[in-house]
Amino acid sequence: MSRARGRPVSLSAFDRAYDELLARWPEFTKERDVVTPYGRTRVHVHGPADGRPLVLLPGGSATGLVWFANAPALGKRYRIYAVDLLGDAGRTERRGVPLRNADDLMVWMDALLDGLGLTRTHLCGHSYGAWIAVRYALHAPGRIDRLALVDPTQVFAGFRPGYLLRALPTLVRPSEARARAFLAWETRDAHPDEDWQRLYTLAGMVPGRKLIAGGRPRVAGLRMPVLTLLAEHSRAHHAGKVADTARRTLPQGEVAVLRGATHHSLPLTAPAELNAPLMGFLG
Repeated sequence: MSRARGRPVSLSAFDRAYDELLARWPEFTKERDVVTPYGRTRVHVHGPADGRPLVLLPGGSATGLVWFANAPALGKRYRIYAVDLLGDAGRTERRGVPLRNADDLMVWMDALLDGLGLTRTHLCGHSYGAWIAVRYALHAPGRIDRLALVDPTQVFAGFRPGYLLRALPTLVRPSEARARAFLAWETRDAHPDEDWQRLYTLAGMVPGRKLIAGGRPRVAGLRMPVLTLLAEHSRAHHAGKVADTARRTLPQGEVAVLRGATHHSLPLTAPAELNAPLMGFLG
């Protein structure tokens, strides 16, 4: 059971929203469960079997399904693996070895890539997923060809205080109404897909979630090419300041600002505007 508006609700509401968004993925998408020491990890697989691998990590509460609008274009060129994050809502299990800290996430990522048979891959993450992606690229640089960060949080800068204040009610007393109000405030006129909004607003009430917090990774240590795509109107942080920091600190960095985008409208709103620089960078 989970909670909405302070009262228990059936977890099946989240499951129904999950299945509805899964149906929006392109034909021939496969669901795969990869065994790791922390439980089975759900991965949505799409694209040619001989395509260059591209692992996609979502933001918190978004689930791997959030890439559904990007998958048709990306899947023409790459074999994409969109992951439900360990410790977050979705269909990745948390069993076996306890999830305690960022080091455990690195062990989990090692096991995930091993289970997928990927000795090397491109890696792309959004928000919290970008934080995990940077840490993993520092942990296992030999496995990452190119790294793409979509409005990364806690990587180049901390959160804006106003953003944290707005997010606090959704963390302390999660409900669908509070999550919707928070999304409406941050995304403003972007209007993210309704099916995805429904999934996101229910995700915060799924019991047993454990998102790992940690300090900012040392991005100057990244030795592979890195693309940073920032949301012009992100309320999570100041895009201009983050862009300046990224340009100064990344040894092999490219930085671009996505006009009109907000933090939570990515990656699914106006997918072509994100896909074009991403695919140009990955080659």
